[in-house]
Amino acid sequence: MSEHRVFSMRFGSVYPLYVTKAERKGRTRAEVDRVITWLTGYSDAQLQAQVENGCDFRTFFAEAPALNPNVALIEGVVCGVRVEEVEDPLMQKIRYLDKLVDELAKGRAMEKILRA
Repeated sequence: MSEHRVFSMRFGSVYPLYVTKAERKGRTRAEVDRVITWLTGYSDAQLQAQVENGCDFRTFFAEAPALNPNVALIEGVVCGVRVEEVEDPLMQKIRYLDKLVDELAKGRAMEKILRA
């Protein structure tokens, strides 16, 4: 079975789409960054380096310092798929990120997005 093409997509090409989606709904780039750093453990500087260096999603998540321990609390549907039921670990991480950005764009409180 061939792997999903999103795995080899450059994170830096998708990141601006996350920011645009959030900004259209009145959120900020800083909030998008906060959500991503919460999920992955990257610092702001490390995140910007990953955006600029052209790494793919596989590398982005492989090099992430530490997935947040509360990641299991992320539940819901993204693109018709329940994120907690995704079997491929990399795809699940990507779906977690999509879900967090969706929640941000929908106006959910940051404390709830970050499962505080």
